[in-house]
Formats: sequence, C-alpha cells, structure tokens
Amino acid sequence: MSEIDPAAPLLLFDSGVGGLSVLAEVRQLLPAAPVIYAADNGGLPYGPKTEAEVAARVCGLLGRMAERFRPRLICIACNTASTIALGMVRDVLEIPIVGTVPAIKPAAEQTRSGTIGLLGTAATIRQPYVDRLEAEFAQGKRLLRAAAPELVAAAEAKLRGQPVDPAVYARAAASLRDQPGGEAIDTVVLACTHFPLLEPELADAFGPGVGFVHGAGGIARRIARLVDGQPLHRATPDAALFTRADAGLADLTGTLASYGLHRIEEL
Repeated sequence: MSEIDPAAPLLLFDSGVGGLSVLAEVRQLLPAAPVIYAADNGGLPYGPKTEAEVAARVCGLLGRMAERFRPRLICIACNTASTIALGMVRDVLEIPIVGTVPAIKPAAEQTRSGTIGLLGTAATIRQPYVDRLEAEFAQGKRLLRAAAPELVAAAEAKLRGQPVDPAVYARAAASLRDQPGGEAIDTVVLACTHFPLLEPELADAFGPGVGFVHGAGGIARRIARLVDGQPLHRATPDAALFTRADAGLADLTGTLASYGLHRIEEL
C-alpha cells in the first residue's frame, strides 16, 4: 500500500445532518484527523426510497467523492445507506469503508425486561440485515420495530434552530409503545444517525426507565483502529459538503462550526 498522505481526510457520509452524531464521537478519539463531512441533502430522505434508488445514489456519490478527495477512509454514517449499499460500496472502492448498523447487540445485553424497541427509517427496519442481527444477537428477546420518518425532519429542523412540534416525539414513542408488548420496552435502539441528536426529546416522550442505544461510539472506535499509526495533519479547515444548495444551509453554519466544520461547500 502506498504511503498515506497526512492530509488525506476521513470522509463521513450521510443523507443529512445525522452523521454529525458519529462525527462528535470521532472528534473525541481523533481530534487531529482531517475530516470532510458530506451530506446528500439533495437526496434526503432516504427512508421512503427503494433499495435500488439508495444503492445507485450512494455508490455513485461515494465513487465521485473518493476520486475527488482521495480519503483515507469512508464512513457511511447512515443506517439506511449502510444496510442497503455497504457491500456494493466495498466491492467498488479500494479503501476502508466503515458502515453503520443498528445497535441490536448492545441493546440485547442492556435490556432487563427482554423487550427492545427499534426506531429507524422505513427502509432500514425492513432490511434482511436487521433480521440477521436480531437472529444473531437478540435470541430470547422481543424486538419491536417502528418507522419514525418524522424524526429525520425533526433533527434537521432542530440543528437549524427551527421549532419542532413535541407531538412528533410522542408519535414516535407511541409507534413502539402501542404495539403488543410495547409497554415492556426498557431499551430503544436509535437505528438512524439522526435520532441520537434528539435523545433528550425522545427520553421525555418515552418517560423514565427507558435507555437508548446507538452505534456512534463503536463506529468511532472502529475508525480509530483502522487509522491507528497513520500520520494526521489538517492542512485546511474541515468542510461540510452538500449535494444541493438550499436556503436552509445558512442556518446550519453555527451548528456545523460547533462540530469543527468551518467551511460549507456544494458538491
């Protein structure tokens, strides 16, 4: 393998701002790592799209960005994109690719009641990948799944400083609680990287006695292991890239800066 350019970035990719929940954990472990955060806001949301649409879009975008930015590693910081397209992206690109999968294993270890809730996008919760995780790690447990597409828009609005109707969080909680056995849920898997950005609001909606699990910390540890020993040098300020220019991007400037992203560019 050729020598790593110290300025070669980590590329974190998501449909929107959800991947910032992963970036926050990466910053803790790798503060010196140069980062490009890429948000496919032009394709947001991914949840209602077909598997073929998501796969084609993600593979095409990541192929173009890998060629343009020469990242040392790509993290698909999006559960929907990962559960659908991770294998395809790895087949096409010859650099390490880290995906994001629902944190069913730690949830199964954490639950006391044996009943776990999983909130994700409509596309994520129907994937065979999730079925396999449940079969492997949640045997003897009950896993209830619900799509909570409103939470993606809520996270996007929250990070732009826009108001969100609290009923959105109540509906997300009810989508699990109202299922048979849902009253026993004590652990909820946040199976979309947008959702940890809303954990305080979701905690209020679910009430006391419910814990939340997501994969951001584990993803960051995996990235840190893969780049261990590599030289890291931030030659230019870290950037956030968006696939579509829209008026709301200006509202994200402060939030992005708080995550160390001091430039906004259109892809």
